[in-house]
Amino acid sequence: MSSRRTFLARTLASAAAMSLSTPQLFATSATSKPPMRFIFMHKGNGLIPDSLVPPSFDKEQREAEARKEAFEIDLDGHDLPQWMNPLASHRNNLAILQGLSGKMCTTGHHTWCSSLGVFKANERLSSIRWATVDFELARLFPSPFEHIELACFPGSGGNSRGNINGIEKGFSARGAQQPNYAFGSPRVAMQELFKSVTTKKTDQNRYELERNMLEFLAAEEEGLAQGLRGAERTKVANYADAIQDIRGRNRRIEAMREVIRKHIPLLDEKYLSENLSTVDRQFGLTEILLSTLISGMTNVVTFTVDELGTSYTGLSGLEGDNINLHDVGHNKSIGGFDSLQIREKVRWQHMTLVDRIVTRLKNVPEGDGCMFDNTMLFYFSDNGETHHSKGTEWPFLVLAGDNARIDISRRYIRLPEYGQAGHKTLGNWYTTLLNAHGNSIDHYGALDVALTIDQKGPIEHFLR
Repeated sequence: MSSRRTFLARTLASAAAMSLSTPQLFATSATSKPPMRFIFMHKGNGLIPDSLVPPSFDKEQREAEARKEAFEIDLDGHDLPQWMNPLASHRNNLAILQGLSGKMCTTGHHTWCSSLGVFKANERLSSIRWATVDFELARLFPSPFEHIELACFPGSGGNSRGNINGIEKGFSARGAQQPNYAFGSPRVAMQELFKSVTTKKTDQNRYELERNMLEFLAAEEEGLAQGLRGAERTKVANYADAIQDIRGRNRRIEAMREVIRKHIPLLDEKYLSENLSTVDRQFGLTEILLSTLISGMTNVVTFTVDELGTSYTGLSGLEGDNINLHDVGHNKSIGGFDSLQIREKVRWQHMTLVDRIVTRLKNVPEGDGCMFDNTMLFYFSDNGETHHSKGTEWPFLVLAGDNARIDISRRYIRLPEYGQAGHKTLGNWYTTLLNAHGNSIDHYGALDVALTIDQKGPIEHFLR
């Protein structure tokens, strides 16, 4: 029993990183409509609202921004903040969204899955109340893997417990008390995501062994469940269902082997090392992200580009330094750069990743246009506005293709300040995304008990 459960636990951790549900394979034909795709990129240590303000705002606009008054400005004719310069060629797809709040989430240093689930959460499974928004969107546009999560984990503690190269609990959730699992390194992601289409004989043998073991375990767990009652029966039955889901997912992947093989990422050896820099880890995981989207393995990817405990190495101009983001959050200078300059360097690095993703997808033909036409990318902080966040602001950058069903591109949008009439929360924002894409939910997420205004529903003027 112990050896079987050990194998099962390891297999489920791997599979959970690739989802344990049973979506239908989306087959794109010459006449079918391509699915929408969603990329959630979130960072640690806050995203300071002032850093998103275009430097070319005139005096009146700057004063309105300082008062946090609601207004919208066309980005045409405005300079982007310097750290956004890698996005210059994508400004027609860009929106800067300010003024959302998230005080119903866990704030401060960490939010775990709060920022995607809109509820208070910690590392305990019991705190996970429902599926995070990325999973809800993935279920609207089914794919073989449903959802894939990647993460530059913290070096110690937090989600990874120091296993930054492994498969560990991520920042998304598949459902109540069901954490998702994330791949922490390009090497492990390559091994697990593409093992069914590998050409290496040893990897083929390993995959075949796992498949046979799963078949055996499915029968064993189903039989064991029949002799149990109550909670223990439910637990074992869930194991059996999970195994069957993995087997179903594997069959769907095997059916599209040739397509996947065409898009296996060709990574330099440095990206497959266990001792790669943070920047190389980010670039390597970005290639994994692109391959899984372009091949059709998934339509939704969540990518934690860094977390408060991520040890930063390889940053431009500070290649020889090991940067502690917590120290940066407490205004520590490093290598002759003050904390705000280091924050800007980190954001610039993130924008180079965003540029790589958007540019690549724009170069993949799909329908009458390109893959990015049917893509939305969200860049935001996992804990709101700053290092010790309060949740009164939760800035977002949004890059949306021409077929996106949210009408905000080419605009700087500041929504009404926290507590003012018309103020909107993360729950309103995610309700808008879900409503726009086929889930007409009344409201997604928990409500802010301190707000006396009506908090429910989508942001109507964002809907096409």
